[in-house]
Amino acid sequence: MTDLPRCFWADDSDLMRIYHDEEWGVPVFDDRELFERLILEGFQAGLSWRTILHKRDNFRAAFDGFDPEMIARYGEDKVQELMQNAGIVRNQRKIRAAIQNAQAFLALAERTNSVSEWLWAFVDGEPLLPDKPLTPGDLPVTTPEAKAMSKQLRKEGFSFVGPTICYAFMQSVGMVNDHVMGCFKYVGPLP
Repeated sequence: MTDLPRCFWADDSDLMRIYHDEEWGVPVFDDRELFERLILEGFQAGLSWRTILHKRDNFRAAFDGFDPEMIARYGEDKVQELMQNAGIVRNQRKIRAAIQNAQAFLALAERTNSVSEWLWAFVDGEPLLPDKPLTPGDLPVTTPEAKAMSKQLRKEGFSFVGPTICYAFMQSVGMVNDHVMGCFKYVGPLP
C-alpha cells in the first residue's frame, strides 16, 4: 500500500502511512478514544505529530491506557515519575494539563452523559467536508468551529486546548476531512 497517493505529510514512515490510512480523518465516537486523542494533541503542541505518534505506545503505558479516572487521581509522585519517563514528552505543564483535563473530562461526562455527542455538536454531528478543492496550501490551522470548541473546553476546565490544538484534534478524529486533492482518501470537490 506504499504506492497509493497520500497527503503530503503521510509518506514520512510506515507508522505515518498506517496512521494516515487507518486513523486520521476517520470519525471517532468513543469517549475514551476521544480523550486519548485530545491529550495527545495537547502533548503535540510545539512538536511534530510524528514525534507523538512514535511515542504513543509509551504514552499509553505511562498514562494507564488513557483511563481518565486513573489519570484524574494522579498526585505529585506520579507527576515526578512521568517527568523521569524518557519514552514520553517530559513537559511538566503538559503532564499537569493531562491530569486537569482528565478531571474536566470526567466532570463533562457526568454532566452530559456523552462527551462524544458534546464534542461532535461543534460540527453538527457530521464530518465537515471541504467546499472547494483542497491542496496542502489550503489547509487551515484553525476554523470557527475549532475556536468555539477551544473556548467551550476552556470554560469546562480543560487546558492545552487552544484553537490550533482543537483543529488538529478535529482532523484526527474525523470531525473534518482534510485529506488533500490527489490523496486516495480525498472526498472534496474537484477543480
